[in-house]
Order: sequence, then C-alpha cells, then structure tokens
Amino acid sequence: MSYAAPPKRWFIRIFGIIQTLLYKVSGSRLSNTVGGDDICFLETVGAKTGKTRFAPLMYVPFNGGVLLVASVGGTPKNPSWYWNILKSPVVKISHRGSEKKYRARVAHPDERPSLWRTCVETYPPYGEYETRTQREIPVLICEPLEV
Repeated sequence: MSYAAPPKRWFIRIFGIIQTLLYKVSGSRLSNTVGGDDICFLETVGAKTGKTRFAPLMYVPFNGGVLLVASVGGTPKNPSWYWNILKSPVVKISHRGSEKKYRARVAHPDERPSLWRTCVETYPPYGEYETRTQREIPVLICEPLEV
C-alpha cells in the first residue's frame, strides 16, 4: 500500500537541474541540503550518449564510501544514472565541495537488507518511497578509488 503517488519524473529532472546549477554557480556553497538533509552530486557518463551527466542525490556515507539509492521518489523505473553506472562504474561524487572518484556496484541480494536499513536511517523518506513502487529499489555501493 502506497502513502502517496511518486513525484513526476519531469519534476525530479527540473529540480535536479536547478539544484546542480546552484551548486556549481555558488562554488559548492549553496544547494548542499534538501530539507536539512545532506545531498551529494553524482557525475556519471551517459550510457547511450557518452556525455557527462549530473544528479543530486541524498548523501548516505558508508564505510569510507557512499551508498546511492536509485529510488526516484518511488517511481516505477530506475533512474538514468543507474543505467549509466551499470555501463561505466567509475563515478565522481561531490559533497560539500569535496570531489572524489569511486567505483560503484549494485549491492548483492545478501548485502541489500542491512544497507537498506542504513539508507532509511540516514534518510527516512526512503521507507515511504519503497511503498510507492513494486520494484525493489537498488542500492549501489560506491567505494573510493585508490589514488
């Protein structure tokens, strides 16, 4: 049973563009939070276009890396960035002005339950998003690349 309908994808896209633009134009001083919760900016390579793509996501730190939740607010389909990562798993994540490269991978089925709990503890609305969709929302583990 769903609490509410998921947001429209076009709204999420426009919100993401504005959020990313504010972050970049302000030199990472603005647009670091949504509703008081930290966000990060994911940079991927487009799976179809090969172009650089940006997505603001909730920031879920984990074991020196970052967890990414492909929720799109509980919409029926995975976000574009999810497919980008499957094709090109090396990503860049910016958080409060700090940029790092990571290798991302989808959490294995045996890892996901505990990681999902961590995600919901960090950002409780993920629990509601899960009720809005029939798909299992993917959790991706981003581990820092050694420099």
